[in-house]
Amino acid sequence: MLVAWAAGGAPDALRVALSGSDPSDIGRALHYFGHLSRAAAALLAEQRAAVAALERLGEEARRRAERLREIERASRADRDKVLAERRERRRVLDQASAEIRKNRKEISVLRADELRLARLVDAIGRSELISARESFSALRGKLRLPVRGELTRRYGAPRGGVEARGVFIRAPEGQPVRAVARGHVVYADWMRGFGNLLIVDHGESYLSIYANNESLLKELGDAVATGEPVATTGSSGGNEETGLYFEMRHLGRAFDPLSWVKLK
Repeated sequence: MLVAWAAGGAPDALRVALSGSDPSDIGRALHYFGHLSRAAAALLAEQRAAVAALERLGEEARRRAERLREIERASRADRDKVLAERRERRRVLDQASAEIRKNRKEISVLRADELRLARLVDAIGRSELISARESFSALRGKLRLPVRGELTRRYGAPRGGVEARGVFIRAPEGQPVRAVARGHVVYADWMRGFGNLLIVDHGESYLSIYANNESLLKELGDAVATGEPVATTGSSGGNEETGLYFEMRHLGRAFDPLSWVKLK
């Protein structure tokens, strides 16, 4: 009511005087209207302050709502990131597990291949063909590598979890592989893990082993001379590179062939 009265305006003294009312009544009315005017002004001020406060609260509420939306978006992004990282870890673990299983299988295959060759060498050692007419042991440090090429794997180097029993010489396909010394061919056939494999008996229980060949030029029982071609280089053993895998053994045990050859 005060607000409506204040909006309509208080009656001025002239209008009251012309109204013909009693002057004492006029004074009381003016005094009363003055109180009403001040009360109405105070009420308007309070209402304006309340409206301003409501506007401030509304703005603060909007800011808080936007902040909550930002936090929610950030939380959702963090959750998605965590889930993505979890999926990636699972993928890496699954891949690592598969790789471990594959490596174990490869190691098992390599060990089986090595055992097969060791049994063959033992069987050959029990039926040695070469007499001791010429001492092979006297040739230590004088032999030549069976093929020209790059030495990419040495004796004892890791090979799929198994130490290499020989050396690998990388060379173009079809290069001649030469016998390191005179002897007799005691094995000439394909063997898993070694491809086309040729073994020469040099007497005194010494054997030289030539593997991964493209082709074999000698047969079982053939006599070979020092430096005579016995095979050609290839990748029949499953190697990614072409070349020759070469071993030397004494009494069935492999040793470093580089300790017997003259590299220069």
